[in-house]
Amino acid sequence: MSTTTQARFRAAIVAIAPAVLLFAFVYHPYIANLTDKAAVAAALASDTTRWGLSHLAVGVGSGLAVLAFLAIRGYLREAGEERWSILALPFIVIGSTLFAFLPAMEIAMLAVADEGADVQAVLAALDSWFFPLFLTAAAIFALGVLGFAVGIVRSGVLGPRLTWLVVGALFVMAVARFVPLGAAIYVGGAAALVALWPLAYEMWKHP
Repeated sequence: MSTTTQARFRAAIVAIAPAVLLFAFVYHPYIANLTDKAAVAAALASDTTRWGLSHLAVGVGSGLAVLAFLAIRGYLREAGEERWSILALPFIVIGSTLFAFLPAMEIAMLAVADEGADVQAVLAALDSWFFPLFLTAAAIFALGVLGFAVGIVRSGVLGPRLTWLVVGALFVMAVARFVPLGAAIYVGGAAALVALWPLAYEMWKHP
């Protein structure tokens, strides 16, 4: 595989990952308040197939996001940025891995529904695990995003306006993960698109 082909493959991953995540978030049944167990149980019961597929897509999107940041790290390294992105990468990997446990727990609720158990009660019982994991994953991921933001600024791979657009979108994406609201999920997914697509374009045009 030529160097140009490798570079464009990396750019494609950076472009595809946020698109998959946004699709997964949009396809996910809308729940205004994710802490409302009755609303969550009702969304699950209304369409179990959509519930399972949407959470599977979120898990896949989280894995693709790791690959995207690995690709960005490689691009920044080639641009001479050797400090911040390499420090940030473990936080992205661990934060994304922990985040992927959340849709896995939600998919497991399908078995609870199939057995005729009280889904709302089981969701409430899971809170002692779910929300600490939710916040931990968000915090670790945010540290990784912060490191990448500094690395992007220091590397100078984008022009000044695009740099601050990307940095701002990364900040919004990280903050949105702390907010257990349906609207925040959409905002975070859209912010990921705004943050990563300019980088993907730059990687494609200037490998």
